[in-house]
Amino acid sequence: MANAHPSRDARVFLFHCDAYDAERIRGIVRTAMEALDLRPHGRTLVKPNVVAAGELFRNAYTRPELVEGVLGALRDREREGARMSELAVGERCGITIPTRFAFAEAGYDPMLARAGAKKYCFEEVPQVEVPLTHEGRLRDYLFTPEPVAKADFFVNCPKLKAHPWTTVTFSMKNYIGIQDDRHRLIDHDHALNRKVADLQYIIQPQLVVIDAIIAGEGRMLTPIPRNMNLVVIGNNQCAIDAVCCDIIGVDPRSVEHIRLAHERGFGPVDLDAITIGGDVSLDEAKARAKGFQVGLVRVEKYFEGTNISAYGGAPPKDATESYCWGGCPGVIEEAIEILRLYDEQCDRKLPKLHLVFGKYEGPLDIGYGEKVVFIGDCVEWEGKVGGELVRITSKYVDRSALDPHEAEHKDVYARMLKMTSKIRELKTRPYIRLDGCPVGIGELVLLLAELGGIQNPYLDKRQIVGFNRSYLAWRGTSTWKRLMGQPYQIHGETERGAARPVID
Repeated sequence: MANAHPSRDARVFLFHCDAYDAERIRGIVRTAMEALDLRPHGRTLVKPNVVAAGELFRNAYTRPELVEGVLGALRDREREGARMSELAVGERCGITIPTRFAFAEAGYDPMLARAGAKKYCFEEVPQVEVPLTHEGRLRDYLFTPEPVAKADFFVNCPKLKAHPWTTVTFSMKNYIGIQDDRHRLIDHDHALNRKVADLQYIIQPQLVVIDAIIAGEGRMLTPIPRNMNLVVIGNNQCAIDAVCCDIIGVDPRSVEHIRLAHERGFGPVDLDAITIGGDVSLDEAKARAKGFQVGLVRVEKYFEGTNISAYGGAPPKDATESYCWGGCPGVIEEAIEILRLYDEQCDRKLPKLHLVFGKYEGPLDIGYGEKVVFIGDCVEWEGKVGGELVRITSKYVDRSALDPHEAEHKDVYARMLKMTSKIRELKTRPYIRLDGCPVGIGELVLLLAELGGIQNPYLDKRQIVGFNRSYLAWRGTSTWKRLMGQPYQIHGETERGAARPVID
């Protein structure tokens, strides 16, 4: 596995770049690689952030021009006699959406053809078990796609964005995409920050290139664009995330996954321990980001002044915080923002609705005929809804009982069919309960769209053909590999032997 040693000098470069010009970015990245004395070798893998793409999500992903510039710089820095045996770009986009579709919508396919780089859709390749031994780990092993486990030179290319569950999504948070759906969803709840910190043990990049030319404020799927005109480059994830935090006015230690990674020896967060270079000063970068909106808005506050009333209760007892930042409350915020972009009349169209999360012990201010939706496995409440005595009990399964070896894929269409049944139930009853940890964005988009008479973006005729083509190719490829005897999961083995954590 590729291993960037946290003990080496941590360096971060801030470069001005006011256009998505691949050749210009290529020169910038090449300059930084020369200063860092970095040369790619062996299996070289670039991991962007393509959580979602297309018109609705145009500011959510690492732009293909930036990745093309990085690929060009990697070729420029090859050394005779130690050339790259493979140059590839890999990703797992947002849960249940085929990565093939996201790559196509983001314009990656023609870019990869020009650059001569291979494409990996991480949900379509074998998954390798990586054991963990460090104190404070959530579990004893993780699974990661084989191209990640086998990478000799790893490049992380995130988008600089806010995040409603983890405050920010920079370099380390981009690692949520180095797992396929069935493994990604495990611990994607109130333990999300701790999960991201554990993922750092799988691999560390030799190079990080952050797309901050147009950054994203407030949210992660539908961010508010902020022209920062920056490309941020570094050789250490803790250091580069700490610098980006400072740029937008956030204490890096207040972001749990950054603090944990620092405490576990992955790199510095104090600026006096980081060498900062480039052609933009830190003060100038901070001026460009002044007033930057971050995430972490409680769900009750988020829906103030709308037809939705939200009630956030306590997460399960094994949580370290009193609110589930990484789970269902954040999912519903992203779902409503998707619909708001799709239909400017979204909030007006939605009926009065009450959403309950976690163990909520207060009253619900329910008017005549208003519906209640209890969301998530851990939701608990007791009281009256429409004159009916209701007792909602927790279905939460302690994470210690979750085995990644037995994790199953949750098909997008199966989830939508299940939600359609729940919506029919809600039309005849005053309340429903939605299972999931967390409940998926697609399911909640479908629920809100149906209740408000809003076109479901997932069923938009402008996208449905491309989506289904990608979906069928994904499922067909996976089925063919199984028929050919290719393993889905490789338990602790790679071509070079047992997979091991980067840091013990």
